[in-house]
Amino acid sequence: MPSNNDFPFMKDFITYSEPFSYRHIGPDGEELAQMLKQVGVENIDQLIGETIPSHIRLQSPLNLPKAQTESEFLKNFKSIASKNKLFRSLIGMGYYDTVVPKVILRNIMENPGWYTAYTPYQAEIAQGRLEMLLNYQTMICDLTGMQIANASLLDEATAAAEAVALLYSVRPSNKLKSNKLLVSELCFPQTIDLLKTRTEPLGQELQIGSHSLFDLNDEAVFAIVVQYPAADGALYDYSHLINEAHTKGIRVIVATDLLSLTLLTPPGEMGADVVVGSSQRFGVPLGYGGPHAAFFATKDEFKRNMPGRIIGISVDAEGNKAYRMALQTREQHIRREKATSNICTAQVLLSVMAAAYAVYHGPANLKKIAQRVHGLTVLAAKALSQLGYKLENLYYFDTLKVRVDSNLQVIHEKALEANFNLRVYPDTFLGFSFDELTNFDEVVQLVNLFASALGKKVTTEELKSLSENINHEIPFTLMRTSSYLSHPVFNSHHAEHSMLRYLKSLENKDLSMVHSMISLGSCTMKLNATTEMIPVTWPEINALHPFAPTDQTQGYAEIISNLEKWLEEITGFDAVSLQPNSGAQGEYAGLMVIRAYHRANGDTHRNIALIPSSAHGTNPASAAMAGMKIVVTKCDEKGNIDLTDLRAKAEQYKHELSCLMVTYPSTHGVFEEAINEICEIIHEYGGQVYMDGANMNAQVGLTSPATIGADVCHLNLHKTFCIPHGGGGPGMGPIGVKKHLAPFLCGHSVIKTGGEKAIHAVSAAPWGSASILPISYAYIAMMGAEGLAKATKFAILNANYIKSRLEKHYPILYVGSNGRCAHEMIVDFRQFKLSVGIEVEDVAKRLMDYGFHAPTVSFPVAGTLMIEPTESETKEDLDRFCDALLQIREEIREIEIGLADKADNVLKNAPHTATVIIAHDWTRPYSREKAAFPLDWVRNSKFWPTVSRIDSAHGDRNLVCTCEPIESYEEVI
Repeated sequence: MPSNNDFPFMKDFITYSEPFSYRHIGPDGEELAQMLKQVGVENIDQLIGETIPSHIRLQSPLNLPKAQTESEFLKNFKSIASKNKLFRSLIGMGYYDTVVPKVILRNIMENPGWYTAYTPYQAEIAQGRLEMLLNYQTMICDLTGMQIANASLLDEATAAAEAVALLYSVRPSNKLKSNKLLVSELCFPQTIDLLKTRTEPLGQELQIGSHSLFDLNDEAVFAIVVQYPAADGALYDYSHLINEAHTKGIRVIVATDLLSLTLLTPPGEMGADVVVGSSQRFGVPLGYGGPHAAFFATKDEFKRNMPGRIIGISVDAEGNKAYRMALQTREQHIRREKATSNICTAQVLLSVMAAAYAVYHGPANLKKIAQRVHGLTVLAAKALSQLGYKLENLYYFDTLKVRVDSNLQVIHEKALEANFNLRVYPDTFLGFSFDELTNFDEVVQLVNLFASALGKKVTTEELKSLSENINHEIPFTLMRTSSYLSHPVFNSHHAEHSMLRYLKSLENKDLSMVHSMISLGSCTMKLNATTEMIPVTWPEINALHPFAPTDQTQGYAEIISNLEKWLEEITGFDAVSLQPNSGAQGEYAGLMVIRAYHRANGDTHRNIALIPSSAHGTNPASAAMAGMKIVVTKCDEKGNIDLTDLRAKAEQYKHELSCLMVTYPSTHGVFEEAINEICEIIHEYGGQVYMDGANMNAQVGLTSPATIGADVCHLNLHKTFCIPHGGGGPGMGPIGVKKHLAPFLCGHSVIKTGGEKAIHAVSAAPWGSASILPISYAYIAMMGAEGLAKATKFAILNANYIKSRLEKHYPILYVGSNGRCAHEMIVDFRQFKLSVGIEVEDVAKRLMDYGFHAPTVSFPVAGTLMIEPTESETKEDLDRFCDALLQIREEIREIEIGLADKADNVLKNAPHTATVIIAHDWTRPYSREKAAFPLDWVRNSKFWPTVSRIDSAHGDRNLVCTCEPIESYEEVI
C-alpha cells in the first residue's frame, strides 16, 4: 500500500487557489516557450531588459494588496458595496431613477457582444450598433424638435460646454469681438460649474443671473444658456427671449429633459439654436453619476461644426443602404490645435440603451410614463398647498420647490428617517423630483412627511379623492402638439419577444471581442473579465444618486479611496482625481491643473505647450481648449523626439513655457531612452511634463510616469485597466499628479472633491462615471502587484511575437535600439500603394473576411497599421492574426506578379458578404472560396460582414442622420 510520502504534492494543494492572472493572461507555459524561441530570447525578463531602458525600471515591486481570487473579490467587494445605503433619491438636478427593462439589461448592458465592441470606424462590421445609434439620433431630433443630433456626448454639463464652444466658433461677422455668455441662474449647478471651467481659459466672460433680466442690448453677448424645465422645476416659455436674442445676433442654448418633452413644446419649436441634456432617465441607471449619454442637437446649418460623432446613411458597393460614421471631421481632434473640441469618446453603450428604451416603450408608452410622473407631481402639489405650504413653481413637470420656513430641518430629518433624499436649498426651501419609480403610495408617504411637521396627517382616501380632481399644470402655450417617434422602429418592438429578436439581430451584425482579437494600437482592447463586470449592475453600485449625502455613500468612499491609492502606487504620483470621464477629459484636466499651478505662482504668462509631431490629435486639441498656444517639436528619423529641436524650443520659449505633452512609450511604439533628459529639459526652463497615459499598458509594474520624470498623467481606465470600450464609450480618464499639483485637482460645486485650490469641475458628476470604477478596482485587486507586472511583460511579449512573425514580410516602421517594440508596433503598407495600388484601407477591409477588426489605420503615420495585441490573447489567436496578414501579403504578391487583376481583386472588393458570395452570377476573377474562406480555420469561425464596402463620400454628399421612411432613401440612392 502506498504511503503519504509517495504523494508529497498533496500538501501543496491544501492552500492552492487559482490566481486570476492565469485567466487574464493568454499564453500558457508551453506557448510561452514557443514564443520566446520565435522572438529569440531565453526568457521573458531578457526581452523586457532589451525593451525598457534600465535606468527607468522600477527597483522594487508595486506595493499593492495581495491578489484576490475571483470568488474572494466578489465576497469582499459585496461587503464594501453594502456600506452604501439605498435611499429613495428625489434630489433630481438632472439625475432620476429609472426602470431598466430587463430585456435591455440582460441583452445590452450585461452582454459582452455589445460592451466589448470598439468604436465603429470599420462600419461594415458595426452595422447593428450604428443602426441603434441612428435610432438614438432620431429620438433626440424628434423629442427636441431639432434638425440634427450627434450620437452622444459625455454628460449634460459637457454637452452645454460643447454647445458654447460651437456657438463661439460660428459667431456672425458682427459678433466676432463678442465674448460674453449669459447663463441662467436656474441651470443645474454642475453645469454652471463646468461652464466656468471651460470658458475662462478661452477669454470668455461668464455672467450668471435671471434670464428675465438678461441685457440683450449688450453687444458683447454672443450666446445664452437656459434650463427647460428649470433646475427648480419651473416651466418658462423662452420663445420671446429666443426671438429677441436672435434679433440681436445672439444664439440660444436650451438644456432640457427628454421625458418632459413628450408633453412640453420642444425647444426647437421655440427657435433654440442648440439643445442639450442627458438621456439617463431613458433606462440608464443612476450609477452614482455615470456613465450616462448626453445629447446634443442643433440646426442643420451647424452640422459641420458639431462636436462628437454623427451617424449617417450611405450605400455600399452593391448599392445597398449602409450606416457609417458621417462627417469624420466632427472628431475635431483630427484638426489638432485648430480644434474647438477634444471630444473623441462618446457614451455609445449608454446611448444604445437609451435608444433601446425608446424603441421598447414607443411614443405612446413614453407619454404615459411622463403623464404618470407629472400627474403624481400635481397630486403632491395640490396636497401640499392644501396643507398650507407655498409652492414656488406656478407651472412644472416633475419637480417642486416648496417653502417650508422653520420646518426645513424637521422635514429633512423625517425624510431621511423614511429613507428619502430631498433637495435641500441653502435657505428655507426643500425640493423633490418625481421619476419613473414614483407611485401613489410614495406620494402618500412623502406628503405626510410635510404634514407631520405641521402636526397633521393626510389619509390615503383623502389623496385618492384629491386625485380625481387634478389636471395638468402645464400652460397651454407649452403643451406639445407635434408628433414624435413616428418611425416604424419605435412602433414595432413592444412585445418582449420582438424586442429580444431585434436586439439579437443587431448584435449579430457587429464584430466584438467575443469573436476575435481587436488589436488596435493605442487602444488596448484586452479582456473585460466577467467577474470585473458583475458588480456594475448591483443596486449598491448603480442605484445611488451622485449628490446623495456622503454618509450614505461610504462604500463608494472606500472604493474610491482604495482605487486612488492603488493608482498613486502604479503611477508613482502623490494624488489622483477620478473625476474626468474620458481620456481626452483627463488630458484637459491635467493641463488645467498645470495652468492653475502656474497662475498660483504668478506665472500667468506661461501658456506655451510643446507637443511632439507624433502626439495624439487630442493633445493639441486639449491644449487649445486650455487656452494654451501650441508649438510642435520635431521627431527624428527613428520616431523619437528630436532633443536638439526640443531644447531649442524650450530655450526660445523659456519665459512662456507651460508644459510638454509626451506619450510614453511613444506613439510609435518605442521606449525612448532619452525620456529622463526630455523631462529635465522642460523642468530646467520652468515647465511641467504632462504624460499621455494611452500606452500605460506597457508601463504598469515595470516603470511609471513619476519614474520617467512626468508631473501629471491621465490614465485610460477603459484601456489599461479593463473598463470595456462599449462600442465607443464609456471611458474614464483619471489624472495622477505630483505633490505640488495636488492642491489644484478637480473640484465640484455640489459634493466636495479635489484640493484646497481646486479648479472647477471637468465633469458633471463628482467622480465622473463612478459606477464603472469597480471594473478597474476588480482588475487591480485580483491581479495584484505580481499579476499586473506579468500582464505588462506579456503585452510586450505578444507584440514582439507578432513583430517577429511579420517583419520578414512587412516593414516595421520604428523599433528601439535593440530592435524591440514596446506593446505595439507600426507596420508599413505604403510601398504597396506605389507598386500595385493597394491602400492600407484595402488591407483593413480584407481582414474582415478573415474575421478580424483592423488594427489602428493610418495613425500616427498615414498608410500604416498600428498593432497592439495585449496580454490577453493566446498564441493561437496571435498566430491566426499573423496568418491572416501573411496570407494577405501573398494576395498582394499575386497582384505584383500579375496573377491577380490590379483593379478587380480580393483586396479591392473586400469585404465579401454572404449575399455576394451566394449570388447566382459570379463574374469576379477569383473563386468564391478564396473570397470567403481564405484560410481553412476561417470556415469554423466565419464572421460575415453584413454590407459590402461603404461609399463614405456618398454619405457625406447626401447627409441623412435620422431614421426616415424607406421611400426617402430611394431618392438618395
